[in-house]
Amino acid sequence: MNQFGEDFQRKKEGDSILENPSIPNPFPELCCSPFASVLSASLLPKATSRKKQVIKVYSEDDTSRALEVPSDITARDVCQLLILKNRYVDDHSWTLFEQLTHTGLGRAIEDHELVMEVQSNWVMEEETKLYFRKNYAKYEFFKNPLSFFPDHMISFPSETNADLSHSGILQMFLSSSTYPEIHGYLYAKEQGKKSWKKLYFLLRRSGLYFSTKGTSKEPRHLQFFCEFSNSDMYMSLTGKKISGAPTNYGFCFKPNKSGGTRDLKQLCADDEQSRTCWMTAIRLLKYGMQLYQNYMQPYQGRSGCSPLNITPMRRGCLRLNSHGSPIAMSNMAIHRSQSWFHHKISREEAQRLILQHGLVDGVFLVRDSQSNPKTFVLSLSHGLKIKHFQIVPLEDDGKLFYTLDDGHTRFTDLIQLVEFYQLNKGVLPCKLKHYCARIAL
Repeated sequence: MNQFGEDFQRKKEGDSILENPSIPNPFPELCCSPFASVLSASLLPKATSRKKQVIKVYSEDDTSRALEVPSDITARDVCQLLILKNRYVDDHSWTLFEQLTHTGLGRAIEDHELVMEVQSNWVMEEETKLYFRKNYAKYEFFKNPLSFFPDHMISFPSETNADLSHSGILQMFLSSSTYPEIHGYLYAKEQGKKSWKKLYFLLRRSGLYFSTKGTSKEPRHLQFFCEFSNSDMYMSLTGKKISGAPTNYGFCFKPNKSGGTRDLKQLCADDEQSRTCWMTAIRLLKYGMQLYQNYMQPYQGRSGCSPLNITPMRRGCLRLNSHGSPIAMSNMAIHRSQSWFHHKISREEAQRLILQHGLVDGVFLVRDSQSNPKTFVLSLSHGLKIKHFQIVPLEDDGKLFYTLDDGHTRFTDLIQLVEFYQLNKGVLPCKLKHYCARIAL
């Protein structure tokens, strides 16, 4: 018996002798359905008597599940709970995502962040939700940093060799003594106004600055914009619809305990590559080695959750697809049972879904075409851009085929097509690697 159990037993013995003794339930599975809407805290270790709280987590299809968790649980631990509960394959890309519905903003919560601290910064007038989804780009910059930091946006200290290797760039970003300078033009929304102004910005270890005189980096021309220790960075998920920004590549900083949208410091970039560079550099500046530890030790969490000490609850039999995610059996068209297929979603919805899963080469989904109801569209991420390829049905000798290349390569169904392009690039810019799925909790 652990310490918590011994303390509890001594307390019981000191209570009134008139109490009936506690008798263990020989049939605990009858007390709680394995499909109950609340996940029990018993899935977590009982080493300490930590305070429990209930959080609500949503999936892409807006189904939700309530979880009773310790007050010091991390985002990674919450993901681990849901992975084991739903028997998903843990490829370390599962992420807890914070989404501000009214303002159209969202961010991936870092694995080490305490979920209760995140929720303590929520304000009443903003509808905020936690989503459980995959983010393939979460640590992609550790694998290929050169693609995240284009030469024209990054400067190194004069004493540093400009021809750095992959590991050399990362070491500089994670170093406590040196830090590369990120620079370039961004649009900034003027406080209290609807207008935006294009300014030359510089990211340094002390914070984000803009130049009041062209591209001058002289100290007298640099004005402080913001620092990051007491604020969180969010990406715009709705483009320029809500904020009225000049481009679709917006991001912003929201101070902790802020009063709402009036305290946001809003920026937008000219393209996705620029936005990704700024946001990645700011993450590295704010969290430093903690990000690298998250990447190298995905199971290690403050709450002590690990695959070895969480017992998944029993659930009914499910058929697993080739990637290990459960899918429901259906009598519909065969492709509609696949996790990568999205029925009747728009081009804009497809782009938003891929963006939320991370702009890594090979992230894809297949959807119905809106312009031609008899065709389908393959939406694919490559080079930090989302491209769309029409899948056309062809009839030959009474048989129906599908093709991406005007009939040169033909497939009897969409599953065969997807499996082929997962192994062969063909006419596509890259192979299909990660699919976007709407999971249910």
